Amino acid sequence: MDPALFRERELFQKRALSTPAVEKRPAASDSGSHKKKKPKAEKESSGSKNSSESANGNINIKASSGYKFGCLAKIVNYMKTRHQNGDTHFLTLDEILDETKLLDISMKQKQWLMTEALVNNPKIDIRDGTYGFKPKYNLKDKKALLRLLDKHDQLGLGGVLLDDVEEGLPNAAKAIKALGDQIVFVTRPDKKKILFYNDKHCQFAVDEEFQKLWRSVPVDSIDEEKIEEYLKKQGISSMQETGPKKVMPVQKRKKQSGQRKRQFKTHNNHLAGVLEDYSDGVPAKK
Repeated sequence: MDPALFRERELFQKRALSTPAVEKRPAASDSGSHKKKKPKAEKESSGSKNSSESANGNINIKASSGYKFGCLAKIVNYMKTRHQNGDTHFLTLDEILDETKLLDISMKQKQWLMTEALVNNPKIDIRDGTYGFKPKYNLKDKKALLRLLDKHDQLGLGGVLLDDVEEGLPNAAKAIKALGDQIVFVTRPDKKKILFYNDKHCQFAVDEEFQKLWRSVPVDSIDEEKIEEYLKKQGISSMQETGPKKVMPVQKRKKQSGQRKRQFKTHNNHLAGVLEDYSDGVPAKK
């Protein structure tokens, strides 16, 4: 073999021994990747914990507010029931909580009942730190009910709802039964009953000829507002409506039929006498 080739081979081996070799280690890279993935897992777990804690906080708030208003409704219903049974004397808040078995409420909820809930409730009356039921009509007995119905009849206010009477009159069913034919029941279209005073002074015989004249006057074509206006001019007050108010349907706006004419800007006004309009076609030659 040529001696020059031997020399080149020896030089190549020396260079190879002098240059350091770098080995790739897959195990080390894998361990590093595992280390990097751990913080992500920790972040996900911490995020799920925070979300679960916030969700539990919202549920607790809703549950606490629902429990508060549930306690308020229970107290109002209890005060109404005891008033209807004839127990009209006032109670302290501790007595109410004892009788309604709401002794497990917190001091914060108790403070809310004393300063906000019971004070602002329209069905609760407060006297010197004690609480009682506040009905629409505070009636003591059947005589008070009869006076109320007579007053409504004299003033033209109509009747009184049976629900309001039962709410304000203790043992209302017994009192109404005792009054007998002194009151009249009328059932509204919504199935609610109304009590009217039965004025027996108005029960008299009317001549048949007068009845015929009365029935011969047509009023179907006359609006109720016009009848009420006529009665006011004659100094007669009409009975106020106690039935449910009718909601007038909202009329929808009609769409304008036909297309609007498009308006164009005019240009070259200084040539008005020179230019001709060919929008309707070519004019005939003169």
